[in-house]
Amino acid sequence: MSTKSRQVHRHAVNRTMVDDAPRSARIADAVTTFMGSWTFIGIQTVIVALWVIGNTVMFFHFDLYPFIFLNLAFSTQAAYAAPLILLASNRAAIRDRMTLEHAAAEADIEEKQNEQLLLGNREILERVEALEQRILQLESNILKRLDDTRH
Repeated sequence: MSTKSRQVHRHAVNRTMVDDAPRSARIADAVTTFMGSWTFIGIQTVIVALWVIGNTVMFFHFDLYPFIFLNLAFSTQAAYAAPLILLASNRAAIRDRMTLEHAAAEADIEEKQNEQLLLGNREILERVEALEQRILQLESNILKRLDDTRH
């Protein structure tokens, strides 16, 4: 099986995992994918900077130093992020297991195909060897007859 077709099959296994997932699992995957991105880190950094600067310089003053509401927001975010990350991690483990099982099944098929090819090659070599022996025998007979006709 070619590398491209193996990739297609591997992606098919992963695509099945995504297509058959319940909505909550797809949401968890999307949220954890976003939370693990540089985009999220950049957005969160900008929000925190604006929050701290805005409350320190008094552009708005709903969460003064030591920023208790900001800490509460981070705690709430962490309380939701941890289970979502675990859920996505469990799904990734299942997806990896399915991919490995599929790859193992393909490897078994390829091993059987290789064994068949080796048997075919062995048969060809045995036939070539038999032909070689026959050619040598004919050559010997020809040389013997030539010698007999000369004497």
